[in-house]
Amino acid sequence: MCDICVINAVKDRMLSRREFFKTSAAVGAAATVGTMASAPPALAAGHGGVIDMTHKLSPGFPTFFGVPGISMEQPFNFADHGFNLMNLSINEHTATHIDAPLHFSADGASVDEIPVGNLVVPLCVIDIAERAAENPDAQVTPDDLTAWISEHGDIPDRACVAMHSGWAAKTDGPGYVGNDADGVKHFPGFHVEATQMLLEQTTAAAMAVDTLSLDHGPSADFATHYEWLPAGRYGIENLAGLGDVPAAGATLVVGAPNHVGGTGGPARIFAMV
Repeated sequence: MCDICVINAVKDRMLSRREFFKTSAAVGAAATVGTMASAPPALAAGHGGVIDMTHKLSPGFPTFFGVPGISMEQPFNFADHGFNLMNLSINEHTATHIDAPLHFSADGASVDEIPVGNLVVPLCVIDIAERAAENPDAQVTPDDLTAWISEHGDIPDRACVAMHSGWAAKTDGPGYVGNDADGVKHFPGFHVEATQMLLEQTTAAAMAVDTLSLDHGPSADFATHYEWLPAGRYGIENLAGLGDVPAAGATLVVGAPNHVGGTGGPARIFAMV
């Protein structure tokens, strides 16, 4: 049978089964409820909107190593084959993505092993945008965390603590990486002492930044990575939309990749506000 004939036959079968899936969807959803992880108490409040926190994944998005993080090849197209299909080659740590514990440890959890209960979490936004506008090497410090807690209360169980530096608006220009004449990068990140405070005093599941790295650009030792990830927590880099969500009260939904043994990977992330 020709390719187009096969495709048409499949379409006919799918159309005939559409009503079946409509009626069975509710049953399937009910059956799935029993496998859901419990949500932290902070998620009990209702939400009225959804904000996309994800940069689009493209060959032009800035990367840490300065080379395209994704390439796309199209072996099948609709005109010739009746369907479209792309082959992708992706660096795991490209655009909005996850750093799994395995990324900076010998035997940490891979991205597919991150507990699902740690992927739908309260979002706490630490705003250092004003300071970062004057100093591209600004960092989130213990004082910033203390100030947030004083205003909003304790950091919720299994939260994602995110740095809002304003860097998400810089992705179209050289300022996002901030390379100087010596090749040193300049962008904000988490200070290792703030990282240690989160580890010692909270159960935060994730740390997120709107820059290329959890560590600020000039870091030569990746101290924050080496503190945070081997402790079993995960990171999010190149997060978007932090200026559009409240400092407290939103819920982050992290669509982490699920490839076996992965050190991370591009993720689609939303905030419910």
